[in-house]
Amino acid sequence: MTRSHFWAGAITLYVFTDVAAAQVLWKEPPALSVSDWVSGPGGAEGAPRPPFQFVKENLDGTNAKIDVVDAAERTWVVKFGGEVNSDTFAARFLYAVGFAAAPTFFVPRGVIEKADGLKRAKQFLTKDGSFRNARFKLHQQHKSQWSWVDSPIRGSRELGGLKIMVMLLSNWDTKDARDGEGSNNRVLEEPHSGTSSASWFAVTDWGASFGKSGGFFQRDRWDWRGYSAQTPRFAALQRDGSIQWGFRGKHRADIVAGVGVDDVRWLLPYLSRITDEELTAGLAASGATAPAAQQFTRAIRGRVRELQRIAESAYLKEAGAK
Repeated sequence: MTRSHFWAGAITLYVFTDVAAAQVLWKEPPALSVSDWVSGPGGAEGAPRPPFQFVKENLDGTNAKIDVVDAAERTWVVKFGGEVNSDTFAARFLYAVGFAAAPTFFVPRGVIEKADGLKRAKQFLTKDGSFRNARFKLHQQHKSQWSWVDSPIRGSRELGGLKIMVMLLSNWDTKDARDGEGSNNRVLEEPHSGTSSASWFAVTDWGASFGKSGGFFQRDRWDWRGYSAQTPRFAALQRDGSIQWGFRGKHRADIVAGVGVDDVRWLLPYLSRITDEELTAGLAASGATAPAAQQFTRAIRGRVRELQRIAESAYLKEAGAK
């Protein structure tokens, strides 16, 4: 399997090719505006359109979910509970730096028609199907699962960048193919050029993000206080040139393994062009209150600055060694 570039207009896709199809982990992201952060990867025209018709209760994972069809006949996976905001905002962040993200929207209120016989989701809907604070993610077919340690993308700079995103967003629920059907690492189908298709390597669940990473009794999600408290220990350059990562989560050893200064340098140009205004707009569109959006933005900026300091310190050390 060889690495190559695929050109689509002005966009370069970094892919791994085989005889069956292109396997894509990352593509050059477009320059985004504040409105793009509001609408996310689906664009404003891709937002879910009521009325919403109940299809079935989705019992995958641990959070209450329902599959619905909207007025445009698109199928959405509707999630309720504590991961709604983080999952929505993470999609915008990933999209901004070139990684796979499905169209995802925070819907503050609505009605799901004919939602009967519910189990886990019953507590989130009234008798007439009304709900508050839900995440709508466009349904995507997946072909298989992949592992952090055994996949065609292993050792790539793009995988190093994705691992940094996992730690930057503090996503501690990093189950992969080794965890069976609970895996959050999926190979997704997406139309490609001509009659062929692309297989996107993606982390499909970011609900356990933007809080404190750690063990079972120490971690949380969508909590700016916990997220901010860990920001000073997010990453640090060591004397030997390696990086000490403060992340704690599932498969931690595999997440931090091999992620070094070169990976930081590769990802930084995309992180550095994101403005505070864009972050705040994306957070608000994901259901954050104004004070929470301000605090999250400050902590995210702090983590990006730490990556910048690591890159600068490494450069000075390398220059001094010459």
